[in-house]
Amino acid sequence: MIYSELLGVAWKSLLSNKLRSLLTMLGVIIGVTAVIVMISVSAGTEASIAESIQGLGSNLVFISSAMTRGGPAPGSPGGMQGGLVYDDMTAIREKISGVAGVTVEQQASVTVKSGNVTLEDITILGATPDYPTVRDIKVSRGRFYSEQDLERAQKVVVLGADVAEELFGEQDPIGQSITVNTTKLTVIGVLAEKGLSGGVNFDELIYTPITVVFKKFTPSQFARMIGDRVRQIIVSVEPNANMDEVNSQITLLLAKRHDVSLDALDFTIRTQADIIEARESTTSSFRTLLAWVAGVSLIVGGIGIMNIMLVSVTERTREIGLRQALGATPGDIQIQFISEALMLSLLGGVLGVLAGIGGSILFGALSDMRTVIVPYSLLLSFASAALVGIFFGYMPARRAAQLDPIEALRHE
Repeated sequence: MIYSELLGVAWKSLLSNKLRSLLTMLGVIIGVTAVIVMISVSAGTEASIAESIQGLGSNLVFISSAMTRGGPAPGSPGGMQGGLVYDDMTAIREKISGVAGVTVEQQASVTVKSGNVTLEDITILGATPDYPTVRDIKVSRGRFYSEQDLERAQKVVVLGADVAEELFGEQDPIGQSITVNTTKLTVIGVLAEKGLSGGVNFDELIYTPITVVFKKFTPSQFARMIGDRVRQIIVSVEPNANMDEVNSQITLLLAKRHDVSLDALDFTIRTQADIIEARESTTSSFRTLLAWVAGVSLIVGGIGIMNIMLVSVTERTREIGLRQALGATPGDIQIQFISEALMLSLLGGVLGVLAGIGGSILFGALSDMRTVIVPYSLLLSFASAALVGIFFGYMPARRAAQLDPIEALRHE
């Protein structure tokens, strides 16, 4: 019997039991759908993380303080040893080649007033004039503060887009004064809308020279004593510069300034790529777990196919005997039943792929989680469905092929 005829027989057999065939395929459909949706959710999460980190700026290097306590170190107040100081930023800017900009950040929570409008728990961020370059933000009106403003600790402020709208509405805020806690600051600029990046909503912040934050908004006397210490320095590297070389230069410079060995650094250096890689490693493990969970659904669907095919062999024992009597070989019988199992799984795979694509789009539209349909997940799930059909269809097909023709014809 030629293979096309075997396929035709297998197809007719499935059509003769439409409802049973559909219910058998349901497990495969659910499994394939689950694989595609779960991988798309995981891929969407990875893409969101990468975009969020990239949205903080370009080619960034994050230098974080690693302060320790112990006996007083030369020039370190309060017995604090190690860590970054404000002057480290100046040294990096002046002595490291390939640096496009460098800034530090110091934050405080404040109450902001303008006329009859009062905003509580607003974050004031002290930084340097390089901040827009490093963080890739634009000024829509007015200007950002200058080096002169920084050196003289001028009481000026730049507003995030949302804060400017809440305080002044349609009015022009440039030149207006606002009261931050008990300090009056003059508005010199408004930032363009940037939104949420890296968990920070830049539109809801206000920005002032870090020297002003040290003097006016440091919350305690102890904090004022160590006000020149900073937790993090952020460096923007020029696009054509070698990131590894810049990192090495920074490491050697700060190690020399802090009088520490390269084996006992009091700071850590990470790049955006390092952060993205660490986050992606976590989400990759999560994606693998989801894929295995979805794979279990495929296995359950395969078991359903095997169960129905075993029932089918029992029901069609006389038919099998008759085909053998008419000249069908055991190989023909085996191929026929494997073909039926494969058809069930492939049809289930096609429907599952369609359901998976639709489910991913719908899930992304109805939830806050982003979904990205990954092409390889479609191929992977469809191929898995085919393998499930062959694997779980083999045993029933083998049993059908081993039936004795005479006993099969006698079967009632």
